[in-house]
Amino acid sequence: MRVLIVEDEPYLAEAIRDGLRLEAIAADIAGDGDTALELLSVNTYDIAVLDRDIPGPSGDEIAKGIVDSGSGMPILMLTAADRLDDKASGFGLGADDYLTKPFELQELVLRLRALDRRRAHSRPPVREIAGLRLDPFRREVYRDGRYIGLTRKQFAVLEVLVAAEGGVISAEELLERAWDANADPFTNAVRITVSALRKRLGEPWLIATVPGVGYRIDTGVDSGGEGKSRE
Repeated sequence: MRVLIVEDEPYLAEAIRDGLRLEAIAADIAGDGDTALELLSVNTYDIAVLDRDIPGPSGDEIAKGIVDSGSGMPILMLTAADRLDDKASGFGLGADDYLTKPFELQELVLRLRALDRRRAHSRPPVREIAGLRLDPFRREVYRDGRYIGLTRKQFAVLEVLVAAEGGVISAEELLERAWDANADPFTNAVRITVSALRKRLGEPWLIATVPGVGYRIDTGVDSGGEGKSRE
């Protein structure tokens, strides 16, 4: 999951970003409305977390733009305004959820995951493909009934690959979806993570490398099958 945090208090924004990263949720920060609009125009986000009172275009304007775009991106309003009429106006703008400051990070994480499950283009709560069972809510992975422990980043990469249902995902897209805007585009983190993930899943190799293109889940693999190319 990748979220955009629109928050003009730097320390709070960074604390939220760092906390979400520990939960395998990639997050980018926009400290004002103009930066938020720029990031929304060049990146794909699963959820927008908006402070309503920010410099430049307000959180309300950002929310209206997201709704008008027809993207279906869920919006979580994050603000100190806790009056009922404030909440009513936020929901009226198209917000899907509302969290008032101060708040516990874990509550934000739970709300984000709930929104992710409900969003218009959401994945089913549990995905199964080629003997692999991935539960994004419980953060659990099983292969042929055997539990496989993964790091947060390995899980995030596998989640993107599984959602593609056998389609090829480029290294650039994996970097965008499982990391965040601060990731070095020239890093070999994707290759290293995929290689480690492939080993954790075991043989026959489930993640196929498509030379010069990217990676995909090999839907033709079964417990007695042959492995595909690996790095």
